[in-house]
Amino acid sequence: MPERKSRKVEVENVNHSGSVRSVDAERYDAMKRAFLRVLPKSAPGVTLAKLRKDLLAHLPEAQFPKGAKTGWWAKTVQLDLEAKGVITREKTKPLRFHKV
Repeated sequence: MPERKSRKVEVENVNHSGSVRSVDAERYDAMKRAFLRVLPKSAPGVTLAKLRKDLLAHLPEAQFPKGAKTGWWAKTVQLDLEAKGVITREKTKPLRFHKV
């Protein structure tokens, strides 16, 4: 049986203008839904550490078995959503994020 190619989505990186990468669309979409569900709508926002912890309850086991690779996917989605102007970071230490 031939291997099924996964659907891809292009992501940007706020730290590298013009940089675009293709990633698995199913995992990206699942992480993005979870990310936007737990991210507050306004300042002061939430730290990335708290956000990553809160994401786990909203991620499908099929794409993230036992929370595997959630750190990489959370960072990828965070940088992409920042580049697209969907979320923003507060200039605090530690950094805090919220929806635009």
